[in-house]
Amino acid sequence: MTDTSQRPEPIRTDASNAFANNTMRVRIPAIIREIQALNPDLPAPMIASLDRLHDEIAGNAVIRPLSLPAPDYDDWAEAYHKHAGERWHETYWFFAETYTYRLIIEAVRWWETHRDPFAPKKDEELRSDKLWSTLETGLSLRSLPVEQRLPALIVDALWGNRIDLSFAPALAHGAHWSDDDLLVGDQDAAAEWLLRHRGTVHIIHDNAGTELAMDLVLADTLLDGVADQVVLHLKMHPTFVSDATVHDVWHFLNLLQSGQHGNAARALADRLSDAFVAGRLRFAPDLFWNSSRFLWELPPRLDNLLRNACLVIVKGDANYRRAVGDAIWPYTTPMSRVMAGFPAPLLFLRTLKSDPIAGLAEGQGERLDQLDDQWRVNGRRGIIQASWIEAE
Repeated sequence: MTDTSQRPEPIRTDASNAFANNTMRVRIPAIIREIQALNPDLPAPMIASLDRLHDEIAGNAVIRPLSLPAPDYDDWAEAYHKHAGERWHETYWFFAETYTYRLIIEAVRWWETHRDPFAPKKDEELRSDKLWSTLETGLSLRSLPVEQRLPALIVDALWGNRIDLSFAPALAHGAHWSDDDLLVGDQDAAAEWLLRHRGTVHIIHDNAGTELAMDLVLADTLLDGVADQVVLHLKMHPTFVSDATVHDVWHFLNLLQSGQHGNAARALADRLSDAFVAGRLRFAPDLFWNSSRFLWELPPRLDNLLRNACLVIVKGDANYRRAVGDAIWPYTTPMSRVMAGFPAPLLFLRTLKSDPIAGLAEGQGERLDQLDDQWRVNGRRGIIQASWIEAE
């Protein structure tokens, strides 16, 4: 990929970036308190561990290393070594935020208990009428020819990313959108690409719940004569409150198959389950997606897996940050330059919940700055952004 020396420095948690600083000082401590409130049956030692983490982050303490036992200790020890001695409000934001969630997993002893501290939040969304009405709308498109259905479902998969349980401003916008909310719209080009380049499509997932529901509808259409195989890349353990794990996918498919949400939902689950049995739908959980590493640091196992992809669809804000190095690029920097050297074509579906953004039209970012000084972080705007368009 591109020479990393030419990349901007990652965003820091100090006063140089107000949003990142507020995340670590305010939002993250509030999320830890919410975990405690929503899990009243947590054992006292786990509550004490969360108290300790809350106080360390809120109080800008020196960041501590992971404790043993931990199967991912070596990977995190390497990342931690680069930031040893730094404080929570004076370090790289991507490291601080991903590492926070790893310490939450340590506090609840997830490797031993498999207790998801965010399960109450996820379950609440699964009981939401909005989720099921959104799914019903997506499934209603199945009667359309695939050439029309595919770009529409790519758009639906984008706006599902607003439903992020860790970020209330985006959640408040819901899945309904207006034309000026879409800053980059490469959905037709992406659909045309997929229809001309049959092969394996990889989806790097973000949130469970509504977003996962729409991603599965998209995967179902891809398996309907567009792609030979679809691979869903998922988090190895719970993180960022609502990020999807393999358990979340199976739990959702089981809800669909129960029949309580209608025949179309049950038929979706049956088709996806059949595709899974046939090996056309695969799940690929990996610790890399929980790590603080950037996309150009792909381990060989993932580089080899993605190298021959027809398309890699990258969902959500944190995955976008991972791709662009969590850095502030000039607005008009082509994504083909930012992602140069990546082993496959990329399509980003992301609603903006942080400052990094590239690949905009000339003057577009400056006009948005004048219109709304929070446009990069309030979750209203979205992008459907292909990294190969400029190169063709």
